Amino acid sequence: MQVLHVDDRLVVIAKPAGLLSVPGRTEPDCASAQVQALYPDALIVHRLDQATSGLLLFARGIEAQRELSADFAGRRVSKLYIAVVAGHLEGEGLIDLPVGADWPNRPRQQVDLESGRPSQTRWHVLAHEGDHTRVALEPLTGRSHQLRVHLAHLGHAILGDTLYAAPDIAAASPRLLLHASELHVGGHHFICAPEF
Repeated sequence: MQVLHVDDRLVVIAKPAGLLSVPGRTEPDCASAQVQALYPDALIVHRLDQATSGLLLFARGIEAQRELSADFAGRRVSKLYIAVVAGHLEGEGLIDLPVGADWPNRPRQQVDLESGRPSQTRWHVLAHEGDHTRVALEPLTGRSHQLRVHLAHLGHAILGDTLYAAPDIAAASPRLLLHASELHVGGHHFICAPEF
């Protein structure tokens, strides 16, 4: 974990892939514990999947947590992710498909047209890399596994995704190639380039 920014209201870190955002049932080591060891008043505001790397924001104290949580809920925070996906995508688009829990196969989520929650992801192509495409992803909503589910449903699963990709795509990378690279919040703009 690398601390990128600290002030009296927030802490921003670069979370490595493989580190939980909050403690798991059997895994106490996590980003929130590591940040709180340095800044005891730091409180979680949002999460990244364990397999996802990139920018993770913490509030300094309960009042800042309330304000930042309201900013996330009110969609006043914008996030940009970089991913490498299977296949050849062109151009840009909007994925507008509801996402909900796949209860028999938890923690998997799924596109659920009947009872899923509204979920939207903007995407645009950055580059073609052989049989794969590097894309920028902007989640307009913040559902669990939203980006992974949307891209898999589109037929372009993220490389290294052991939950949603076919076995050959999951095995194409030793890690999930999904990275939270930009965060705009309260007049701040944070950038953290992916290492893939």
